Amino acid sequence: MSSDLHPSQLHQHLQMYTCAKWSFWGSLVVSCGLLFLGATQKPESKPWILGASVGVLEVGRRHRQTARLLQESLGDIDRASRVNFQAWARANTQPTAQLALTVGTIDANWKPENLITDPVEYIQKKQKHVALVGGTGDGKSTFTQYLSSKIGGRVVAYDSDAKPDDWSWLDQADVIGRKGNFKAIDTAMGNDLKTLEELVELRGEGGDNAIAGRERFMIAEEFPILVDECDNSTHWIKRHAKRGRRYKQFICALAQNDTAENFGLQGDKDTLYSCFVLVRLGQFGRDYARTKLKDPQLEQWLKAGGKRRFMLDDCPCELDLSNWGAGGVVQSEISGGGKEEVQSSQELNEYEQIIIAWGQEHPGEVLKARLLQQVSQPFKKDDPENIRIIFQSLADKGLGEVVDSGDRLGWRWSK
Repeated sequence: MSSDLHPSQLHQHLQMYTCAKWSFWGSLVVSCGLLFLGATQKPESKPWILGASVGVLEVGRRHRQTARLLQESLGDIDRASRVNFQAWARANTQPTAQLALTVGTIDANWKPENLITDPVEYIQKKQKHVALVGGTGDGKSTFTQYLSSKIGGRVVAYDSDAKPDDWSWLDQADVIGRKGNFKAIDTAMGNDLKTLEELVELRGEGGDNAIAGRERFMIAEEFPILVDECDNSTHWIKRHAKRGRRYKQFICALAQNDTAENFGLQGDKDTLYSCFVLVRLGQFGRDYARTKLKDPQLEQWLKAGGKRRFMLDDCPCELDLSNWGAGGVVQSEISGGGKEEVQSSQELNEYEQIIIAWGQEHPGEVLKARLLQQVSQPFKKDDPENIRIIFQSLADKGLGEVVDSGDRLGWRWSK
């Protein structure tokens, strides 16, 4: 908020804030002094002294309220003070001095002291589950797929929106829920609960050796939807959150908000924060750095890094996944023409090929879902949100790039 104020307004707000704050403390001292004085005076004068004390205290209370309102409008008081000083320096320094001031920016070489570059190692050391939070286009699916290929053990994916080529490195029997089959997901989650109970008995009888080789990492895409569609989902996440780690049954739940309700943990927020590593992507990571950690420099660092920078609990992480899963992109010129062919070790489906072909014919132009529905018959009746998911999938593979976000998200071919 302080960055939206003119320097003169900012200076005036800071002066008002300082006066209101000291006025409150002064009123408190005077009120206490009057009460002490009233204790030593004659009975007939005590009501007047008590009234004066209450009046002074009320004035102090109002000044304290004023200070709070000013603090909310200014945001970070220390940062506002720096901005105010820098404005004063500009006004009182000769132009020839060329004073270098930086407001709202960070040193390009600055790095957080607790920077993490291997999130898989961090998660494995914590021996916790994973709660992944991010908005559309923040790279939740890319990070989850990367994690599933590195984490080890048997990986099971509950994904009602999985495309034919998603999770290709997994045993396809462990990719459950394709084509919106929530019944299959609900049944599988019920079996997971039975498996957990079985492991509890086995470990109780034979120790850790009895459950060796039974490690699993279960991924639940868009968990709020599963909470609505699958009766077992809430019990599934609660049981595994509290008991699964001991029996090497780890889970990863994805949502677009970091509230306990989105993860089926209503009224049990402590479980979310004690049993899960919170991975916050995109704006969620930046908001956490600003509001919870009170670190505007970290917020700017995250913003400057785009998708490759995010938060793991209270630790910043940097990991470039822009080319992960692309399998290497080879571009070659066709003799006699200027077009390029894209070959990937991951075979593209027919829908992705249509989008790639359009991008090569219209280099530099942004393709939106509505336009694609108009120019391509296979997409005519498709849901625009599904089309935007394909856009993001192509960008995650290193094929083109996404532009804007949310309902305005589009795709553009880039070399």
